[in-house]
Amino acid sequence: MRATPLATSSNLFEQIALDLQVHGVSIQSLDLQEPALLALTERLDILSQQDFHRAGIGRQEEHMKNEQVRRDKIHWLETSDAHESLFLSYMQDLKVYLNRRLFLGLFSYECHFAHYEPGAFYKKHLDAFKGEANRVLSTVLYLNPSWQEGDGGELVIYDPHNDDEILQIVTPNYGTLVTFLSDEFPHEVLPAKKARYSIAGWFRVNTSVGGNIDPPQ
Repeated sequence: MRATPLATSSNLFEQIALDLQVHGVSIQSLDLQEPALLALTERLDILSQQDFHRAGIGRQEEHMKNEQVRRDKIHWLETSDAHESLFLSYMQDLKVYLNRRLFLGLFSYECHFAHYEPGAFYKKHLDAFKGEANRVLSTVLYLNPSWQEGDGGELVIYDPHNDDEILQIVTPNYGTLVTFLSDEFPHEVLPAKKARYSIAGWFRVNTSVGGNIDPPQ
């Protein structure tokens, strides 16, 4: 499965849907002039290192930091920032398309910038466990111009039926968008040899119970 270069939004969304339907994983390339992509690049230029915080494992009371598992730093995207809002709107359009095309029942999308400093990594893991979470689709969008072979930081996706077998190794090239089923595919981020940036995100279904909205919108 190879990335499709410079796809328009409609063609890109359709290709993602087809990939998910057949393979459960999609690796595509955004048009490098896509406004949402350019907005993220501009936003990175504005953010300082103080805007990034050490990532943890789990949510809310289960959240903990474990540098043996992951060493990235993150900054959550919010609609209050115009640059971030443009990308969130783009992913909202993708959500609507996938719901119409694949009947996934996606309810909301959350995402953050991920900064991997030289030597940083994220060990093999699943983004969701069957019956225990409401993450359905995971997405990663890479923001690294001029990434070279040997710079490290690749995303390794493993076979859901044999997590020792590698299915895909994805170089974090600028504009590459990876989408996959959250509870199916173990994956890891190999150590980066220079600063590496991406957007990590998750489409979630609605698991609201008793008036408690989850996920919040």
